[in-house]
Amino acid sequence: MLRVLVASSTMKGCESLSALIREYEGYVDIATSASCSETRRMVFDNEFDLVVINAPLIDESGEDLASMITEQTLAGVIMVVRSQYLETTETIMGASGVLVVAKPVIKQLFFQTLGLARSMRRRLTVLQNENNKLQKKIEEIKLIDRAKWTLIQNLGMDEQQAHRYIEKQAMDLRKSRYEVASAILKTYQ
Repeated sequence: MLRVLVASSTMKGCESLSALIREYEGYVDIATSASCSETRRMVFDNEFDLVVINAPLIDESGEDLASMITEQTLAGVIMVVRSQYLETTETIMGASGVLVVAKPVIKQLFFQTLGLARSMRRRLTVLQNENNKLQKKIEEIKLIDRAKWTLIQNLGMDEQQAHRYIEKQAMDLRKSRYEVASAILKTYQ
């Protein structure tokens, strides 16, 4: 189920954007807010797939909010702005990955923008997962290297012997090299 946050200074704005999103997406969980400060709190407390900002909001224009959301979350962000500000806002917000739509909202264009935002979210999620896997692998390599150096210092092995020792223990014990390295570090520290 798609989780969406609609930020608009008016209830009418929240209702009309929510209706468009439901028409496009079907079953969605939509939360609403009226100010940038309230939106920030909600974004920090919840995970949203999409945030739609009907700019300007009560307390800010919404540009800083949109940038913050794209920098700190995986949520897609759509800003809805007055048509006279479309080009300027696109120029400013484009580098942040914020999609911009002009008021009055044209249904088909808004639907295309929703589709782009969902695609961006999926792509970012895949990249985030890949990044997490790589970070975990780096941490494993660091731990194994620390275990090798522990063997070198404590048992007088050279690096190749320490490497072979960890590999052999992993095979013999049917454990991962990471588990063997962790046990070595616990033994000698």
